[in-house]
Amino acid sequence: MVTDHPIVYPTLGLVNEAGELAGKVKKIFRDKAGVISEADREALKYELGDVLWYMAQIATELDLTLEEVAAANLEKLFSRLERNTIRGDGDYR
Repeated sequence: MVTDHPIVYPTLGLVNEAGELAGKVKKIFRDKAGVISEADREALKYELGDVLWYMAQIATELDLTLEEVAAANLEKLFSRLERNTIRGDGDYR
């Protein structure tokens, strides 16, 4: 098994940082009735920055820009909307 591919580290970093973001959101709802304070907002901003950084690293390793990724996602979502398949499961609906 090859684990030294350049995409491995940023992918694991992305998952880790997304988990940290989710954990902070969970605690806001668990402990603060979903009320996001200014301090919470700042903490979430930094976690989102970490997520964005790792996403950018993965895109770089794949020779993609974040603009390309965003445009492809919008195209996919608009296609689903036009075909009335915006809901449901599966990547190719």
